[in-house]
Amino acid sequence: MDTKQKTILVADDDKAIVDSISAILNMSGYEVLNVNDGTSVLQAIKAQPDLVLLDIQMPGHDGVAVCKQLKRQASTKDIPIIFLSASMDVARKAQESGADDYLEKPFDIDALKDKIFHCLNRSRAAS
Repeated sequence: MDTKQKTILVADDDKAIVDSISAILNMSGYEVLNVNDGTSVLQAIKAQPDLVLLDIQMPGHDGVAVCKQLKRQASTKDIPIIFLSASMDVARKAQESGADDYLEKPFDIDALKDKIFHCLNRSRAAS
């Protein structure tokens, strides 16, 4: 898979997390868009990223509400969403909202890269 052509939207209200994820993904060849709240996700999604990394607990619209909205819209329903959260019930929230995968914080960066790779491959295979 050619990661140089893939865009990932990173949404988290913790700037340190966004900065570290962005740096790692940039070094891996991805283009990265950064936002820090749910309302901004709904604006940034217009760029049609290939994947969204979405924190559950953010100001404005939380990640669960954002995910449900994106999965209901024809133009965004097929964009893979991976939840990133310290929430104890992240697995349940991911399943209930239609997220494609999840990762509990703190997370291992290799595990994150693996989940991104697999979600992008599933998405490409489905199209």
